[in-house]
Amino acid sequence: MTNGTGRKIYSIRLSIAAIIGIMSVLAVCGIAYPVRFLDLELVPLLQRTFADFSIIASITLAAVLLITLLFGRIYCSTICPFGILQDFALFPFRTVRRKINGGKMLPPPRHGNYGVKYLVAALSFGCLIGGSAIFIRYADPYTVFGSATSLSLYGIIFAAAVLVLTFFKDRFFCTNICPAGTVLGLISRISVFKIQMNDDCISCGMCASACPAGCIDHKNKTIDNEECLKCLRCLSVCRKNAINYGLKTIKFNPKRRDALWGIGALAILGAGYAAGIRFTKTVAAKVKNIILPPGAANANRMANKCLNCNLCVENCTNKILAKADEHSGTVHIDYDKGKMHCDFNCNKCGGICPSGAIRKMSLKEKQGTRIAMATVIKDECKGCGICAEACPKDAIELNAETGTAKIDGSKCIGCGKCYASCHFGAIKMHGIKEQTEI
Repeated sequence: MTNGTGRKIYSIRLSIAAIIGIMSVLAVCGIAYPVRFLDLELVPLLQRTFADFSIIASITLAAVLLITLLFGRIYCSTICPFGILQDFALFPFRTVRRKINGGKMLPPPRHGNYGVKYLVAALSFGCLIGGSAIFIRYADPYTVFGSATSLSLYGIIFAAAVLVLTFFKDRFFCTNICPAGTVLGLISRISVFKIQMNDDCISCGMCASACPAGCIDHKNKTIDNEECLKCLRCLSVCRKNAINYGLKTIKFNPKRRDALWGIGALAILGAGYAAGIRFTKTVAAKVKNIILPPGAANANRMANKCLNCNLCVENCTNKILAKADEHSGTVHIDYDKGKMHCDFNCNKCGGICPSGAIRKMSLKEKQGTRIAMATVIKDECKGCGICAEACPKDAIELNAETGTAKIDGSKCIGCGKCYASCHFGAIKMHGIKEQTEI
């Protein structure tokens, strides 16, 4: 492969990543979501596969893993929005570091392979498979990206910390912290196509300096394909055409240290699974009194499935969905947010949720699902009838004897339109234990 070809391939990869990165920002910000590429994110796919047994999610997950098995960690450099953010942040970061270094070529980043990442991944995914996303939502790159882009405080702090780490250590987060990257890295160990050095290598070190993963040992002419993010920078900078991306058979000979980390990870995976089962029964206590979006089913399910990526929040038609806060660990409905209601003719949140925390429903099914219950405060009601006119289910009528509004509990779905239309504060919204179809 010539240097010119390597640059073209790198440019193509960079262009695809840029497009996906821009579209990710537009999607999370609620501006546009024309292509459902966020459904390719690894953690939501795993959650929908193991927790909901979704056939479509299982097929998509198999496709992502197959691509990784063939080509290595392409996902980390081209599909993961948080990885893309770090990748593009490196352009100004490296320029600044080069100036600090007196304009000289930057020394190769030395990351190393820290086995703790296997334990972190085992705990996170074990808990996820056990039914709870409580651990994974705080380290999953997709979730952090969505949280940061939607200006959630935790997401901003986490993303800022990772960007600071990126400035000093390039993509250390991706190679030694990210649980999704750890799993994909293990698969990449046995990938069919690998980046490798040929006999033309003169050990100049340019590829090692360009590599953001710190996975190239130019002196020994070796590349750690578990850590390699397949960003293809090395292909674009090599002037001797000494780096190829192609077929290579590598015998898998785990070291004793790897075996020990593996045994520890398996133990943690089992512990995480057990913890996940336990958390599914206890973590919902914090959200038991809140109102959930249609399709969430109940507080227990929402608390253990919601990743807090905030994609539904930013894309909500009437902006009544609120982010996790001190009162709730998950996304929830806040009818006081802009004094709005759940749009009767909208089922967007269920269709856009990548994790399945908000179940996909047809519009007809959503229109018949009770998510809350409205009650009338008789002493405050003026009998104006505005709420009755606003109700899309004809669940409100004026009581002829008292002259106040009366709500038929068998028809009310808790959409909040009556609450939003009442000028006298005479209607109160209540959460329910289980969403039901009426």
